Amino acid sequence: MAASSPSGVPTTEKNMNGRAKTGNDFDVYGDEQTADIKYRTMHWWKAAALMLAETVSLGILSIPSVFASLGMVAGCILVVSLGAVATATGYQIGQFKLRHPHVHNMADAGMVLGGPVWREILGTAQVVFLIFVCGSHVLTGLIAFDTITSGASCSITWAAVTAALGFALTLPRTLDGISYLSVASFVSIMSAVLITMIGVGVTGHQGGVGVTSHLNFANGFLAVTDVIFAYAGHVAFLTFISEMADPRDFPKALLALQLADTTLYLVVGVVVYAFAGAHTVSPALGNTGRTLRRVAYGVALPTIVVAGVINGHVCAKLALVRVFRMDGGRVSPHMARHTKKGWATWIGICAGIWALAFVIAEVIPFFNDLLGVISALFASWFTYGISGVFWFHLNPAGTRWTTAARKLQAVFWGAIVLRGQAGAFIMVAGLYASIWSIVKGYQSGSFPSPFSCVNRALA
Repeated sequence: MAASSPSGVPTTEKNMNGRAKTGNDFDVYGDEQTADIKYRTMHWWKAAALMLAETVSLGILSIPSVFASLGMVAGCILVVSLGAVATATGYQIGQFKLRHPHVHNMADAGMVLGGPVWREILGTAQVVFLIFVCGSHVLTGLIAFDTITSGASCSITWAAVTAALGFALTLPRTLDGISYLSVASFVSIMSAVLITMIGVGVTGHQGGVGVTSHLNFANGFLAVTDVIFAYAGHVAFLTFISEMADPRDFPKALLALQLADTTLYLVVGVVVYAFAGAHTVSPALGNTGRTLRRVAYGVALPTIVVAGVINGHVCAKLALVRVFRMDGGRVSPHMARHTKKGWATWIGICAGIWALAFVIAEVIPFFNDLLGVISALFASWFTYGISGVFWFHLNPAGTRWTTAARKLQAVFWGAIVLRGQAGAFIMVAGLYASIWSIVKGYQSGSFPSPFSCVNRALA
């Protein structure tokens, strides 16, 4: 199909399958041969590093408390099983992207699956989810700064500082431009959890370790949603793939991510819980003595900020694409060129995201419950349920039952779809668990009021 380049000259584009593009599958970035800003430049290992930095940062901090809630055996089973399913569903997202090269985000996927209504539903859900994740990073930064300084300044100041850092680092226009931050993020979180594990080991066993656990429904479900959140990087996968030099390399990046995060979750969860026992707290860095805790949070500051930056960037890119994507196979010059309007729009979007993240961190100022709200609302849909719908969309009815292997695949993905349908229950139950925990926290006086200067350092 004939299309217009940013300069208005008609061009002919081809997609990843080599056929001529239609208006429906025109790539949002257009022809980058003469572009000032080139988006599709990221190698697979950079994508893997970004995915790892995005996924592991806050997820790993809640895992030890999951083991404390569920017990050692159930904790290990849950981490491994949800990790295996997350690998399969992540792979399916990659296959969907290859079939539909123009899909840049969940809004585009919704358009393919169900038209304009589903585009708005999935696009809105993705934006809200990512802004809430940014809010959780602002909250964690607040806790970290208060812990390091022993509450020397008003906690609102630290939330503002974290949000300002997140905004500044989100400003590069491409994922490749911020990929170098992922190395610092990974080194940071690994060093912090290593300090924590050494610290709890030196301190010795602090409480009994349960093989199994007896707990009420709300607490149990909150623990499950924490593990779901730990694998919730899928919401950004379509955008990552869109900026890879060769999207066919995505399975390499996915496998590297899933092997690394599942292993890390198991090791950290088992070690910290084995020593801290019933006294395990969340975030996990609070399980050491006062001095080591302050050191661990100081070391963890880069990952607290950078992982939020990655999520903020994906959210901002979705909004930018929505503003400047044109119908009929045309690409706005503001996407690929350094224009005043393009940069003003990008900066405004980034500022809006981090301002909202700051407000969320102040309104829901408690770590595990904020993660529970995020997971209950969106994580299970994007990480698990929607990939089953992708599989049935990519495999017509006449091809699903031709061989034994195909039948097994159909049954598996049918179960994933059913799990997605159960997402409504997960959302309601998870929200109940989170709201119940929030109400109990306020009733007991253990939570500070919103926009309060109260010191939130871990004692």
